[in-house]
Amino acid sequence: MARPAEPGRNALLDAGVAVAADRGLTGLSVNAVVETAGMAKGAFYHHFPTRRDYLVALHRAYHEALNTEVWAAIDGLDPGAERLRVGIEAFLDACRRTKATKALLAQSRTEADLLPEVVSRNADAAALIAADTAAIGWAAPEAVATMAVAMVAETALVELYDDAPRPDLRGAIYSMLIAGPDAKKGTTN
Repeated sequence: MARPAEPGRNALLDAGVAVAADRGLTGLSVNAVVETAGMAKGAFYHHFPTRRDYLVALHRAYHEALNTEVWAAIDGLDPGAERLRVGIEAFLDACRRTKATKALLAQSRTEADLLPEVVSRNADAAALIAADTAAIGWAAPEAVATMAVAMVAETALVELYDDAPRPDLRGAIYSMLIAGPDAKKGTTN
């Protein structure tokens, strides 16, 4: 089991973010992490029994930082369209500011050691969003929330690659989600 947070453990996690941002998850070796942290290899194994334990801790720390920003942004807002919009904006903006987003958001989907973490984080996000989609009036709020998580994650990656916010994609998400199930735009009677 990993040891509690302390300066050495945190230095290794910070180094992992730097390595992942530069080399991706495939380049995230124990040697690269300890070299970047300026620590001995034994220090790594003192804090993390395996590379898998380290990857899980790194992934959790990344998402906890994002979640902190989202929760701060939506604090005090009732579930519904405005809370959904504010939360999505906070998440997307945090992804653009956070190092290693590409590795820890996209590449983690294909990393076998992280797949249970990805599934768990997506489920947590969908559970939060489901309260908003229910308040908007969707008949299947959990399903809509699951799709919203996918749309937002993909938008985060596009914005990362473009190195700029994409108001068109953000607007499309809001149009689809917030208009709700009763939107009749573009239909003929």
